[in-house]
Amino acid sequence: LVAESMSNPAKYFRNNVANGLNLLDASVEAGVKKFVFSSTCATYGLPAQLPIGEDCPQNPVNPYGESKLMFERMLQWFHRLHKLEFVIFRYFNAAGASRNFGEHHRQETHLIPNILKVPLGQARECYIFGTDYPTPDGTCIRDYIHILDLADAHIRALAPGITGCFNLGNGSGYSVREVIHACEKITGQKIPVVEKPRRPGDPPRLIASAEKARKELGWIPQYPKLDDIVRSAWEWHKAHPNGYD
Repeated sequence: LVAESMSNPAKYFRNNVANGLNLLDASVEAGVKKFVFSSTCATYGLPAQLPIGEDCPQNPVNPYGESKLMFERMLQWFHRLHKLEFVIFRYFNAAGASRNFGEHHRQETHLIPNILKVPLGQARECYIFGTDYPTPDGTCIRDYIHILDLADAHIRALAPGITGCFNLGNGSGYSVREVIHACEKITGQKIPVVEKPRRPGDPPRLIASAEKARKELGWIPQYPKLDDIVRSAWEWHKAHPNGYD
């Protein structure tokens, strides 16, 4: 979590680097043949160009991205020294819900479920953190990718001969305001908004080029439209307003 990592960096370096190293050691000892790592677009920091390809410079601007990048580098060294095959997936903004498994974060920080708390009657308004970014409407732009499309990529990563780093995104960017409007459209309800200052560590725009995943994995997102991603989340949260409880 980007914002939390700016106030509690030790948590992220401990989990992603120190504990990650223990996991790599255990993987080698257990004879694991391939390690599939869920990394993040936050490793790119403030990209010089969009969309972002896998060869773009990685210059994180928050401890979350930095700790993920450090694990990427450790994994690559374990490949060189211990022949541990790897696939690194750099997620863009994971979103949506599975009909079978849902979406329930114990500390909810994801934009869409936080917006949906309003039509569910669990919140009075949603928050926009930063309205002065250099984007058309002043709010951050992100590339949202459905969790089922992420799961499909992970299955494809297990095939023999698949290795390397891959971006996972739809290649389309949506601003925070556009996501709120999509939620209003799908739920049929007006959602009050409270504007707040920027959160530290948030880049203005992050949009993926996932051509490498399409070419090498045969991966094609089945939920490329924001409305479909929001609808899947709304249907599950409406049926399970208390999550898994």
